[in-house]
Amino acid sequence: MFYYLSKVAWFFATPSNLLVSLILLGLILALFKRLRTFGIGLSLVFTLATIALGLLPIASYILLPLEERFPAFRDDGRPINGIILLGGAVEASDSKARGSLVANESAERVLDTIQLAHRYPSARILISGGGGTVFGDGAAEAPVIAEYFRSLGIDPARILVEDRSRTTAENAVYSQELAKPREGERWLLVTSAWHMPRAVGVFEKVGFPIIPYPVDFRTAGGAGTHRPFAFVSEGLRRLDIGAKEWAGLIGYYATGRTARLFPGPQVSAGGRASR
Repeated sequence: MFYYLSKVAWFFATPSNLLVSLILLGLILALFKRLRTFGIGLSLVFTLATIALGLLPIASYILLPLEERFPAFRDDGRPINGIILLGGAVEASDSKARGSLVANESAERVLDTIQLAHRYPSARILISGGGGTVFGDGAAEAPVIAEYFRSLGIDPARILVEDRSRTTAENAVYSQELAKPREGERWLLVTSAWHMPRAVGVFEKVGFPIIPYPVDFRTAGGAGTHRPFAFVSEGLRRLDIGAKEWAGLIGYYATGRTARLFPGPQVSAGGRASR
């Protein structure tokens, strides 16, 4: 039930959808003589808000704390036992229809996992991503990615396919069931930097220790964070992503899916952040 409610609620709460809805509401109200002034004013205000939110670097300010929550992975020479790739980078239905991998703007998740697979040739590769949708079951993403990996020559015996999960919380639950990690094993978790805090939180909750490997950054950091966007659609897209992640963090914490509101690096007794 949580899955369906969250999807429906977010459809209406997504900033870009909400802004357009308010503009349309104003236009509808303007059709009534008594509400014409108010309706026109409402449409004008939210039209200007849409342009401002799309062009100004507000979305970058929202995304930056998420993306900088975990440092980049540094190889310390110790063995890596497994690599977990969270879905969200491939359009499974389109891939099946085209007979070729169709990646989206989060393709770095797949590309970096391929690189890691060659860097750590003995590590298992767990691909987590089902195909659930609000209106039924869609094509699962994990099998599509697994087939692509096999076509690149990655040993099929190394690949674990988790194709039941529909949410980040389910990614963690089903990945643990499939991987059965042993004490002392080191598993890398590959997902978008802006998604890493929530992902780490749910894996912590199910007792699956992982090492964050953030990819797919949407902010430049430093002075680049303050750059305006060239297209309104670009800024709104990133605003939608950032707002969704912050809402997800709050929702997951409120429903007990994570133990920390804003998961970050764990600090050891010696005062150093564990990775």
